[in-house]
Amino acid sequence: MKKPYSTFEKLVWREIEKIPYGETLSYKQIAINIGKPKAFRAVANACAKNPLPIIRPCHRVICSDGSLGGYSAPGGTVLKRALLKVKAESKIY
Repeated sequence: MKKPYSTFEKLVWREIEKIPYGETLSYKQIAINIGKPKAFRAVANACAKNPLPIIRPCHRVICSDGSLGGYSAPGGTVLKRALLKVKAESKIY
């Protein structure tokens, strides 16, 4: 039986859903926003467990130094880079 997602994971995902189209936040910024400033690694783990990676845009979460970090969706960081590039070049937002 599949383990249900934790309250923390759901909290992280709700915060990620607030990131505007075409923008990014760091794992640390997400941790601060949810009131757990030292939990940036746990935020990264929650992103890795995201069952809806395109709909719930974990690709908009990057490392504090501007690097991409990981991405658990099929295609990994190659897909993450492509998604961020398309959104940065889009005239939609």
